[in-house]
Amino acid sequence: MSIQTDLFINGEYVPSSSGETLSIYNPNDDSLVTDKVQAASEKDIDNAVAAAKAAFPKWRNTAGQKRAAIMLRFADLLEKNAERLGQLESLAMGQPMSLAPLFVKSTVANWRYYAGLAGKVAGESYPPDEDGTYKIVQYEPLGVCAGICAWNGTHVLAGWKMAPAMATGNTFILKSSEKSPLGLAAYGELIKEAGFPPGVINIVAGAGKVGALLAGHMQISKIAFTGSAAVGRQVMSSAAKSNLKHVSLELGGKSPAMIFDDADLDNAVEHSSVSFLRNSGQICFAASRVLVQEGIAPKFIEAIKTAFEKASDKMGDPSVKDTLFGPLADKKQFDRVMGFLSDGKNEGVQYLTGGARKGEKGTFVQPTIILNPDVKSKVYTDEIFGPVISVKTFKTEEEALALANDTTYGLGSTIYTSDIARALRVAGKIEAGTVGINSAFNTSPQTPFGGFKQSGVGRESGKEALKEYLQPKTIHINMGLKPKI
Repeated sequence: MSIQTDLFINGEYVPSSSGETLSIYNPNDDSLVTDKVQAASEKDIDNAVAAAKAAFPKWRNTAGQKRAAIMLRFADLLEKNAERLGQLESLAMGQPMSLAPLFVKSTVANWRYYAGLAGKVAGESYPPDEDGTYKIVQYEPLGVCAGICAWNGTHVLAGWKMAPAMATGNTFILKSSEKSPLGLAAYGELIKEAGFPPGVINIVAGAGKVGALLAGHMQISKIAFTGSAAVGRQVMSSAAKSNLKHVSLELGGKSPAMIFDDADLDNAVEHSSVSFLRNSGQICFAASRVLVQEGIAPKFIEAIKTAFEKASDKMGDPSVKDTLFGPLADKKQFDRVMGFLSDGKNEGVQYLTGGARKGEKGTFVQPTIILNPDVKSKVYTDEIFGPVISVKTFKTEEEALALANDTTYGLGSTIYTSDIARALRVAGKIEAGTVGINSAFNTSPQTPFGGFKQSGVGRESGKEALKEYLQPKTIHINMGLKPKI
């Protein structure tokens, strides 16, 4: 399979002006995939910004139905190439081929959703009352926008950022993660084939310094970032210190799952094991703090232990279609997760399963359960971002809510109960931007996604995301003047 490694700027593939490159290793066996991924320089970023700026006036004035037609063609091309794009993602960060093409197809729905909204952003008007002023509010695109993707769901995150920007008439520069740049590098040919004019979408790669160049660029009007809270703060700081550009941040999570005595046990186990372990636990809103009411706790703990042990048997080479769970994204991520587990052991944390590397090669961590850790231990408070859950018990609804909300994060949450009144009551009190009831939370193109507290600022997906790429303009007309004859 051929691998594209160049930057895509102004409608063409180009090498880095600095000659700097990134190396990508297959996390399944540590083999080198390529050492030729072009890392953008400051000059390359300036060129991308200049191309996007030049393309903006014509793109913003392109009729909504024409923008929609191009977006729909792009969605069709993503769907057609889902297998190939999935393979590139699997090679770079170990996402199993049983899952990777589905992530691509998921973003297809996102592009089609926003294509349906292109040209449909309405303004507002208010009649003159006693002040004699006719009032108009119109919503305009921001201009050149940029996005920085995390590595755990490249195609979904790219669609969340680019599709609403395209629908509202902005132009875009997208930076892939240095861990998983191959899938987005392949977008260039699809962007051209779909009919996007040169400069409307530009794709760059590189490490953190490239993201810093985007966040601090004086001619970029908006930046959308997905990643850690620490880097999110840096992005926001750079945006403030440069031109006060608009910022949206989708950051980390340490999401709770609350399982009440009257919950369907098999359903709760399924979503706390197989659903959680999908993508090797590398999902920002996955419920890694499992809170179980005392009456059902013994049965749940025994069942979840069995489920995690079975999941370990389904871990392996991500290129094999029947593999459900693959390795972590790279050696750095593997060392981070294993560091958490090692620290937990030193603190006397009790492990029911996992906690050890599987095999001699690759970055595999076995599905791991931590039982009743101290609420101040790092394995309980910090985002591990791996196949690791903690299980704690609670007595009452009030205690469950107190435990669930005792975190600096507020991205995801899940409630398991057969009492719909309790489910809605708890959902209203949980401090999180998303809530799943009797199911692990799943994103939808129709609904906004984002977090409370230190899990981020702004929203992606749904109609809310359109607002992130628009700015209101208020126009007042004095209706009291008489026309000159």
